[in-house]
Amino acid sequence: MTPPTLLILAAGMASRYGGFKLSDPVGPYDETIVEYSIYDARRAGFGKIVFVIRRELEQRFKEAVSARFLRHFPVEYVLQDLTKIPPGFSVPPGRTKPWGTTHAILMAAPAIHEPFAVINVGELYGAESYLRLARHMQSGTADYAMVGFMLRNTLFEFGSAARGVCQVNNSGLLESIMELKNVERDGGHALNTDEEGQQMRLTGDEIVSMNMWGFTPQVFGQLQKQFERFLTENGADLKAECYIPNTVNDLVRAGQAQVKVLRCNESWLGITYYEDHSRVVAGIRRLIESGYYPRKLW
Repeated sequence: MTPPTLLILAAGMASRYGGFKLSDPVGPYDETIVEYSIYDARRAGFGKIVFVIRRELEQRFKEAVSARFLRHFPVEYVLQDLTKIPPGFSVPPGRTKPWGTTHAILMAAPAIHEPFAVINVGELYGAESYLRLARHMQSGTADYAMVGFMLRNTLFEFGSAARGVCQVNNSGLLESIMELKNVERDGGHALNTDEEGQQMRLTGDEIVSMNMWGFTPQVFGQLQKQFERFLTENGADLKAECYIPNTVNDLVRAGQAQVKVLRCNESWLGITYYEDHSRVVAGIRRLIESGYYPRKLW
């Protein structure tokens, strides 16, 4: 059986971070956060890495990141280009933002012919999540998958974050994702405050999506149709992006896909803002001290 592929989305603008976060070390031997993700994937049985990157960062990306683990994994690169959109559509004047994560995954279609997982480049999901995804994808099921994290395991000690709270049925299948934009810790629980100041209290036990998915190649045709619909409705908006959680949500609600929610007890770590970097460094240090990771990865 062909091992699953790991698709890493690395074409984002990183404007909130204020720099090239992929080259900033978080480990004791200058390992970057994506190296820890690749290490976990390798242990779980993934066989190939595909990066989605932007052309203007291609050389810098390869020099800063890929050379460190190229000998451990087959690696391919695909470019997320604004002009790579379906026939009949055009890029509006002034558009500079990428088209979003749905479009990014579509860019990888020529490079992937086997079940694959999708992750964000600046997030550390933990070894358990990769093991669960690998088992699911090697089971031969046609169902897609989403790793579901417990909300309290994804929140910072201080500050707020956007989270997708999932509704899961008794069969463990995803029914919907509700996007909450401003979730923060509230004692042992959590609190979301919307744009109008209305507050929603959460237990902290809710299952949330952290953009870690498992798909079969069949998904590319479905994403293509959804992206074309997005362009028809939002293509003239210079800032609109087609996000994969929204796309999957639409497929599930239309009865066009089943998504198995793989519950995971791992604690998530991620870098969005510059202030997150020190939190991740401290988190990696604790994981090394506990024996979760070796002091030197490679």
